[in-house]
Amino acid sequence: MDTNNVQTRVSDGASALMLEKARADCVETCFDRADAQKNQCSFGKSGVCCRICHMGPCRITPKAPKGICGATADTIAARNFLREVVGGTSAHSDHGRHLVLKLKEVAQGKAPGYRIKDEMALRRAAKLYGVAWEDREVNELALALCELFLGEFTAQEEYLQTLGLAPQKRIGVWNTMGIQPKGIDRMVVEAMHRTTMGVDHDYRNLLDHAFRVSLADGWGGARIASIVSDILFGTPTPVNSTSNLGVLRADTVNILIHGHEPALSEILTVAVADPEIIAYAKAAGAPAGITLAGICCTANEILMRHGVPVAGNVLQQELAIVTGAVEMMVIDVQCCMPSLPDVAKNYHTEIISTADIARTIGAAHVKVGGADPLKAAGDLIRRAIDNFKNRDAAKLSIPADREPLVAGFSVEAIKYMLGGRFRASFRPLNDAIIQNRILGVVGIVGCNNAKQQADSYTNILTKELIKRNVLVLQTGCAAIASAKAGMLRPEVALAEAGVGLREVCETVGMPPVLHLGSCVDNSRVLEAATEVVREGGLGDDLSMVPAVGVAPEWMSEKAVAIGCYFVASGIDVILGNPFYTSGSQNVNDYLHSGARADYGASFHLIEDPMAAVERIIEMLNQKREALGINRKAERKLFDMKDRRAM
Repeated sequence: MDTNNVQTRVSDGASALMLEKARADCVETCFDRADAQKNQCSFGKSGVCCRICHMGPCRITPKAPKGICGATADTIAARNFLREVVGGTSAHSDHGRHLVLKLKEVAQGKAPGYRIKDEMALRRAAKLYGVAWEDREVNELALALCELFLGEFTAQEEYLQTLGLAPQKRIGVWNTMGIQPKGIDRMVVEAMHRTTMGVDHDYRNLLDHAFRVSLADGWGGARIASIVSDILFGTPTPVNSTSNLGVLRADTVNILIHGHEPALSEILTVAVADPEIIAYAKAAGAPAGITLAGICCTANEILMRHGVPVAGNVLQQELAIVTGAVEMMVIDVQCCMPSLPDVAKNYHTEIISTADIARTIGAAHVKVGGADPLKAAGDLIRRAIDNFKNRDAAKLSIPADREPLVAGFSVEAIKYMLGGRFRASFRPLNDAIIQNRILGVVGIVGCNNAKQQADSYTNILTKELIKRNVLVLQTGCAAIASAKAGMLRPEVALAEAGVGLREVCETVGMPPVLHLGSCVDNSRVLEAATEVVREGGLGDDLSMVPAVGVAPEWMSEKAVAIGCYFVASGIDVILGNPFYTSGSQNVNDYLHSGARADYGASFHLIEDPMAAVERIIEMLNQKREALGINRKAERKLFDMKDRRAM
């Protein structure tokens, strides 16, 4: 890669312009720091560096095939892998816990400024979990559900009740493998115990627990997070908005929300619409008021519920500040780079951290909560408005790049689009797959990685898949990448999609690429796949559905946990860059092939996007062959008799 050419580092015009500007302004970004790393530690990349105890660190080499304690490459790589899964699971599940506690406060009347927005989502959830809901007052029902959810975190002997949302046959696979998780907290603590020096040395036993912990995430904490978000803030429905750095404006106060905490972004979204605050911004010299926009997964949360524009994904967080147009960036948890205050020093931007568990040196820490969170949010916005006068016109450069998009495709919204209010179901989607109008479904998820050209793999893959009649579901930064490329618009089906997929999209009125939410909403992908199984005609297990998951540009421990719970659920996962397990042949072989015998799926490392396209099509066709549906659909003109029969 030519590191001096910005076009090899990023693939959208706005990011390229801002990377050039950053270099002209002598501002260091993540791309510069990636270059400075040069050749990264080969022991770390292959997973055979052990820092578990202080007799080490130990490195496995041909001349030293064991650590001081006797641990082999298999043990060390498996322990390191399990700890990555624990890190990812902790991030998403702690997110879910905070939301459950917020819902409990709301139900108890202890959370001013918040309310239960979707009573139907509350009753749907109660029904799913077997909680009596008929003739029950809303707050009473919410408290009962909260107690159940909190029990999912603290249970010591009982298996997670959320596992019951999976297809029955898949639950049987987990029972056979003995990997059903108990309480989420117990699974995480047990994993850390297992990986302590002198405890679990069997690489297969360690990997089994990695899959167990991941299920506590995907079918536990992450799924609970999505359910509770819908109850508190509303179940997403399709909404129009715009994306990329061009959403920032020279004539407004620009405030960016970055991170993953929807409770904070929700209250800021409400506060920024206050007429008094808008008038205050205009009086401060911003004639068009205030622009509120999102970065990363907070962007996806407020996008799909409020239509708030998306400024960018994870590798654009520094570049957004480089525009010189951002008065304030409000950050909370996950994916917020510690470099942000250093970049902000070169401009007038103020970085505000808001989570007690996520302090950043150089950022001002402000708690948005207390007795009047709406007032606290308003005060924060006024602080951003007061900073508008410090904007340096000589450093102002906002790219013109912005693309329209449609987002907010929750599973409930997809069912409604497919069948309407009274016949909402996945039946039309199943029929389209059976009739070969849609070849299959691919979930494209995950972050960006500074080792790769940002967004490139995701966008090539997405464009090529819809050409081949594959319906694409996206979350997180991958969804933002496609938004910036103009792929989240219904009219894309007319110009880019294959004939069969285009017919379905035209009939339903949806894009060929569906935005399902933030990275925690990967559980919605599994929820959608489960609906397909329950609708019938495409097998009785997730492993039988023509579906594949892809993490093209992943970098986070969260992606390792997500990939594991997809594989454990029976869905193959393609990785655009490798795990840190290559130093152990046994660990690597099990993850990339051996897991198939146990779960019906495994990981596949494919670093070239076009090779990934071909492999995905092959995999979808193999599943179609196994189902006996891989045939050309016969077209028939239905007369009135046929219609009555149908």
